[in-house]
Formats: sequence, structure tokens, C-alpha cells
Amino acid sequence: QVQLQESGPGLVKPSQTLSLTCTVSGGSITTNSYYWNWIRQPPGKGLEWMGGIAYSGKPNYSPSLKSRTSVSRDTSKNQFTLQLSSVTPEDTAVYYCARGVAGAGYDYWGQGTQVTVSS
Repeated sequence: QVQLQESGPGLVKPSQTLSLTCTVSGGSITTNSYYWNWIRQPPGKGLEWMGGIAYSGKPNYSPSLKSRTSVSRDTSKNQFTLQLSSVTPEDTAVYYCARGVAGAGYDYWGQGTQVTVSS
């Protein structure tokens, strides 16, 4: 059973960089065909895919967030990390990590972590 767990600060000040880590257990982030994603849901809005990293290590980003987003991984810890720079209150959301399969959506999700951007 694959499990994902997000971790990171729950409060970030405007203009700072938000950094979250997803720790994966029950499966390797280098296993062929899987993609490891960050998805967020602002209050009262739908889910937004932010970006992710493939099993190969290649990152991919949402065009609307590409200039502020970086996804990386630590294979020794089986973790992948999101960094979102220059945050504003509009970045307040529940942030999820999820495993994706090409053409088949997301099959495993973390429980989500609330991040609030406020001074």
C-alpha cells in the first residue's frame, strides 16, 4: 500500500517561499511509469495541479505557476519537495501530494496540509 504524507509549515508570510515535502512509503518514487504531483485547493475553489516530477526525475509545471514553482526529489529519502516563491494570500490553500499514472489520473493521495499566507 502506497502512502504519501505532506509536511511543512502551516503559516508563511507574504513574499516568502513556501516549501513542502512529500514522504512516500510503500513504493519508490523512481518506479517506472509513475509521476509525483503537487495539487492545491484554495478555499471555496477547485483542485489546481501545480506541478510534479516524473520517475525519471524530470519536472513539469503548470504554465500559470511555472515562474514561481520548483519541484525536486531526494531519492535516498523517497521524498519530493515543492517550493513556491513570492507567495501572496491567494496562495492560501490545502496542498496535496499525489501519485499519478499517465493517462489514468491519480491513484494515491496524501491527506493534505493547510498552508496559510498571512503576515
